[in-house]
Amino acid sequence: MDIAELREQIDGIDDQLVALFGQRMAISAQIADYKKEHHLPILVPSREREKLADVAEKAGPDMANYTRVLYSMLFELSRSYQSKLGDTATDLYKQITKAIETTPKLFPQQAMVACQGVEGAYSQIACEKIFKNPMIVYFKNFEGVFTAIEQGLCQYGILPIENSTAGSVKKVYDLMIQHDFSIVRSFRLKIDHNLLVNPGTKLENIKEIYSHEQAISQCSEYLAGLKGVKLIPVENTATAAEMVSQSGRNDVAAIASRSCAELYGLGCLQAAIQDKGNNYTRFICISKGLQIYPGADKTSIMMVLNHRPGALYKVLARMYVLGINVTKLESRPLPDRDFEFMFYFDLDTSIYSQEFVQLICELDDLCDEFKYLGSYSEVI
Repeated sequence: MDIAELREQIDGIDDQLVALFGQRMAISAQIADYKKEHHLPILVPSREREKLADVAEKAGPDMANYTRVLYSMLFELSRSYQSKLGDTATDLYKQITKAIETTPKLFPQQAMVACQGVEGAYSQIACEKIFKNPMIVYFKNFEGVFTAIEQGLCQYGILPIENSTAGSVKKVYDLMIQHDFSIVRSFRLKIDHNLLVNPGTKLENIKEIYSHEQAISQCSEYLAGLKGVKLIPVENTATAAEMVSQSGRNDVAAIASRSCAELYGLGCLQAAIQDKGNNYTRFICISKGLQIYPGADKTSIMMVLNHRPGALYKVLARMYVLGINVTKLESRPLPDRDFEFMFYFDLDTSIYSQEFVQLICELDDLCDEFKYLGSYSEVI
C-alpha cells in the first residue's frame, strides 16, 4: 500500500472524527445548559480524573499517554465552549467594564511619578518617554516605588521588569506578588551602557567599577577583558555615576547612561559597552487603582498553580484554545508555601475581543488563585 492510499484512509478517519467532535460539543452545550439551570460548576475534577483513567485503560499501554493528552485537550475545549455559552458577567469582568468606561480617553501628560534611583537613572528616561511633563520623586529601592503608589504619595510608578540580554528583574516580580497595583502602560527603552570616569582617569588605572547588577550582567563580555578589576553592584546605574563623581578618585568607574556623564561631570571612557547592540529594557507604569486607557492590547495576570503534573499545561491549553498568544511567562516561588509558585503571564490580546472576555471569565476555573494586573498598550 503506497502513501497516497494511506493518506486517503487517514482522511476518511478524520471525516469521522470531525463529525463525532461536533456531536460531542453539541452534547457539551446541553450539559452547559443543565449546569447553568441547576447552578453547577463547569469543572468537576473527579469526573475528569475518572474519564482520563478510563480512556487510558481502553487505549492500552502503548497509547495510554497519547490518549490522556488528547482527552485533556478535549476537556479544555468543552469547558471553554461551556463557559462561552454561560453567564460571563463575573465580578472581575464588571470591574474591567467599569474601568474602561471611567478611565479618561487620553493618557495623562503630567503626573507625580515614583522612580527608583537618582537623577539620570534609566527609569527617569523611561518616565519621560511615557509622560511629557512628569514630576519625578526618587526612591532608594523598588519597594519604595510600590509603597509610594499604595499610600497615594505618587499617582504612578515606573519599574523595570525585563531586559533582552539579562532577562527578568526578579526582585520586581517578587514584589509584584506582595503589592496591589495596576499596570497602565509599558515601554521598551533602548539601553546603551557607557564606562564613565572622573576626568583624567585612564583605563589601565581602574581598580573598581560600580553599577547595577543587571547592567554588569549586560556588559559581561567587555568586563571579562578587564583584568584585576573589582565589580561592585549598587542599587542603580545613576547612583553608581554619582558615587564615582563624589569620590574624586581616578581609579574607579561607573557603568551608566550617557546622560549621567553630563549630569555628574564625568567623562565617557568607552561608549556602548553592552554585549548586544539590541539591548532593551521593558518598563511598566503602575497605578493604585484600575485604569484602562483606549487601545489596550496587552494584559498581565498572575496565577497560583498547584505543584502537580499538568497544572500549567491546562492553563496554556485554554489560552491556546482561545487563540491568545502568551508573550511572557515567568514563575516565582511563593514565600512560606512549599512547592507553590506564582506564574506571571503577559498576553497579547485586545481588551475588546471576545477571547479576552471569555478568558477573564474563566480564570476562576483555571487556577487556585489569580491576580489581574491590568490591560494596557506599549509605547515604542
